Amino acid sequence: MMDASRIMVALDYPGVKEASSCVQDLSGSGVYLKVGMQLYYAAGPAYVAALKENGYSVFLDLKVHDIPNTASGAMQSLASLGVDMVNVHAAGGRRMMEAAREGLEKGTPAGGKRSLLIGVTQLTSTNIETMNWEIGIPGSVEECVVRYAQLVKDSGLDGVVASPREVPLIKQACGADFLTVTPGIRPAGADAGDQQRITTPEEAIKLGSDYLVIGRAITQAAQPRQALDDIVQQISSLGV
Repeated sequence: MMDASRIMVALDYPGVKEASSCVQDLSGSGVYLKVGMQLYYAAGPAYVAALKENGYSVFLDLKVHDIPNTASGAMQSLASLGVDMVNVHAAGGRRMMEAAREGLEKGTPAGGKRSLLIGVTQLTSTNIETMNWEIGIPGSVEECVVRYAQLVKDSGLDGVVASPREVPLIKQACGADFLTVTPGIRPAGADAGDQQRITTPEEAIKLGSDYLVIGRAITQAAQPRQALDDIVQQISSLGV
């Protein structure tokens, strides 16, 4: 039976005050909390450290993308927070990703456990028109995602961020143990918002996703914990 530890709740709030009610409601659930740029820039590292002190697993989603030296320094600084997962943009290339990993290892306290480091392939808001004509990458989105996933693995990282739809191709190319963190999760009937490549939680699990990033379906619910429990129950009905 599935538990909540495979669900990452995206705390897409403008500040601590707005996030506090949801965070408190999810206490003890075992769920991951994903802190992205909006909340991190408003609340800072002290808030992330407080979440860890209160027993939450934390994915710090800052999508580092810079020259190798800067990426290394950024990860060395983030390592001190002791979060469970951090990420970079795979588009930064092998040297940047290797430098990020080295910085993360250097910044991890002696005897401590290094945060998982994953690479963003293509955002789930990206469709083929955007990728081909605006970003300038030819081919299909799936081809690009798999190519990036292989590069991420070759660079020594632990997994990728991708759409659930691409998970089977990633697992085939990179192995079953290569982690897949999948945004673009929408319960049946929910608004797609600005996401393009989406699935339901049940579909994502069937496709092999390791972690499901879910935001508004939980954070905008009247009772976030109940919304989380309902999703977990629906997935558990699949027998996973």
